[in-house]
Amino acid sequence: MAEFHHFGVPTSNPTTGANYIEGAKVHVSNPDEHPYRIEFLCFDADSEMPEAIRTRAHAAFIVPSLDAALEGQNVILPPFDATDELRCAFIQDGDAVIELMEKRK
Repeated sequence: MAEFHHFGVPTSNPTTGANYIEGAKVHVSNPDEHPYRIEFLCFDADSEMPEAIRTRAHAAFIVPSLDAALEGQNVILPPFDATDELRCAFIQDGDAVIELMEKRK
């Protein structure tokens, strides 16, 4: 069963205190610090992230198995290690962009 984690919103300016992820060329706020679990993302103009991720909001969910959750899905960003404890991927379901996240034990 998927568990809601955050709602990601692309912005045109980095938020105060956002972390910069050099590989994705994006400034990312911490959804744990927002009362409604919003993650703000500000992408550099030359970011190579897929357009759907750069321009559209996404819902993010923790899943028990990322590999199982990706089966049969339209994967727009394959699995990557976001942190030492978190493995993520992005899918598109119709017009919805969804981030799937698996916590490592």
